[in-house]
Amino acid sequence: MNLYTAKNVDATGDGHQATNADAGNAPQSLYEARKKIFPKRAEGRFRRFKWLVMLITLGIYYLTPWIRWDRGPYAPDQAVLVDLANRRFYFFFIEIWPQEFFFVAGLLVMAGFGLFLVTSAVGRAWCGYTCPQTVWVDLFLVVERWVEGDRNARMKLDAAPWTFEKIRKRVFKHAIWIAIAVATGGAWIFYFADAPTLAYDFVTGNAAFIAYSTVGILTATTYVFGGLMREQVCIYMCPWPRIQAAMLDDNSLVVTYNDWRGEPRTKHAKKAAAAGQPVGDCVDCNACVAVCPMGIDIRDGQQLACITCALCIDACDSVMDKIGKPRGLIAYATLNEYDANMALATDNGTTPINPDRVRNADGSFIDKVRHFNWRIIFRPRTLLYMGVWTAVGIGLLVALLSRDRLEVNVIHDRNPQYVLESDGSIRNGYTIRLLNMIPEPRTILLSLEGMPEATMKINGLTSDDNRQFAVSVEPDKATALKVFVTVPANALPDGSDGFSFIAEDRSSHERDHYDATFYAPEGGK
Repeated sequence: MNLYTAKNVDATGDGHQATNADAGNAPQSLYEARKKIFPKRAEGRFRRFKWLVMLITLGIYYLTPWIRWDRGPYAPDQAVLVDLANRRFYFFFIEIWPQEFFFVAGLLVMAGFGLFLVTSAVGRAWCGYTCPQTVWVDLFLVVERWVEGDRNARMKLDAAPWTFEKIRKRVFKHAIWIAIAVATGGAWIFYFADAPTLAYDFVTGNAAFIAYSTVGILTATTYVFGGLMREQVCIYMCPWPRIQAAMLDDNSLVVTYNDWRGEPRTKHAKKAAAAGQPVGDCVDCNACVAVCPMGIDIRDGQQLACITCALCIDACDSVMDKIGKPRGLIAYATLNEYDANMALATDNGTTPINPDRVRNADGSFIDKVRHFNWRIIFRPRTLLYMGVWTAVGIGLLVALLSRDRLEVNVIHDRNPQYVLESDGSIRNGYTIRLLNMIPEPRTILLSLEGMPEATMKINGLTSDDNRQFAVSVEPDKATALKVFVTVPANALPDGSDGFSFIAEDRSSHERDHYDATFYAPEGGK
């Protein structure tokens, strides 16, 4: 943050030297203007891993709505569908009804603890590899490099005057960005309706207004966030950089510049060594800075802007390979590991860094230098997160496999609670909803349990009274029935009495019941 003042400058434009009083009245900027970042293309194992993650995540996002899944003639055949009109969520062989929203809540809990687990183990790996902002910025940078060239060419083009060639490249680049943004918004709406049908309606202008407005909003946000704002979204808009500190501890892996072996840095190592000066491995080439998509220098230490994408590791490793030094000057390391090695290089903090203290005569590291051990990941904190994550997942799986696909819900008529018939019998009215939660029609046997003298009649379906009826229910729908339960005068309960409605599918052996109440005048008959 820079505070600009008017000290010792001509603030008036008429040759008047600004005084302290003038400076006190001058407007001050609380924020430094954004400096454009031109990240260089990196090569290495972390960059290859980011390419793989980008291909997988973008492939899943763009292609999933087009995957078909046969659920029979009575259900949609789109593998993943959020059917808001019918209040259903389809995910391959899984169908979620509104009353089963706890499955979605459980998945969100798992996502939260999964994020806690990953962060406590390997820092902001989510930000560096799988965050949508990171993935789309990477995609936009691919386009930018293809159109304008790598870092130096883009910097030169940005500083050049507006010629026809510059305008052509900029228009072409932004046109591709907008096309990607439109495809992003278009892919999103396909999750909420049959993708082929909606695509045809969208192109022909017959889609609903909400479809066009959603695509427009997502196109604008993708273009602005991924193409124009980029790192500013991560620094100023995203809350996770400010929260993730609570997830880290001294054994969390984070991208670290190991200055205990890199300092003192110099571009003239041979001259410094000939003069008897301590020489670190860092040659101050700034390769780590050039590839950073956030525009920071990892050698300045841990920073809020660092998304731990590890591209600086790839850049530094390639330099170390060229000068014959061991890799890992910039590496994933824990704070405990770093502090222990720093203590060796500084004689427990009593002297400046001397990398000779951590090396043998042949240049190899001494045995006391600590290196990463995979066992450090399996510590109480991460095991706790893993345990909660696993427990929630197992609970959801058990609930999913054991859930009933037949439910009966009953609402007793409120006014009147009961009706006195001419023969002295009492009748109660109920609204019953039979939920057939499979995409097939079936016949449900609805019966009474309890109050052995009671009978029922289904309005519009039966004319006779009986204790059970076969009811045909539609596939994947709730069938509403108006049911009247009657108790003869010689068997009236005293006050209110309980009984149950039983819904049963004998072909699949599914069964559900609802405990209801029968109301009668006080004192019975």
